Amino acid sequence: MTKKEEKSLEIPKQEIAENEEMERTRDRRCYIPRTDIYETNDEIVLIADVPGADDKALDISLEKGVLTINAYVDDMAPEGFNRVYSEYESGDYRRSFKLSDEIDQSKIKATVNNGELRLQMPKAEPAKAKKIQVKAA
Repeated sequence: MTKKEEKSLEIPKQEIAENEEMERTRDRRCYIPRTDIYETNDEIVLIADVPGADDKALDISLEKGVLTINAYVDDMAPEGFNRVYSEYESGDYRRSFKLSDEIDQSKIKATVNNGELRLQMPKAEPAKAKKIQVKAA
């Protein structure tokens, strides 16, 4: 096995969100969801991993240009089974993004499927240049 192949088999650790500015009301760990961001001519697409979260567990807010994702996930162990090994620990997810004026914030769409959150953020129409006519006073 080459060094490159060995690296691709490594399992990344979940990053724990630590923010002294906010007090949590749930006594659980809070993780930073791994996120990919893609750009097309028409939109920016954000894809975040939130294992165990469904549409009822997600809370997405937009305030003062800051998009915040919260996912509240309960233990994912199937009923009647004891957990022997898990790569994902139970906990919540939280991540925030500062959005630029390039995004049309009124048209953001969010969907979740099998623990994958997808946010589609259309780009705003660029401000069109206008010719201002000057009149003699």
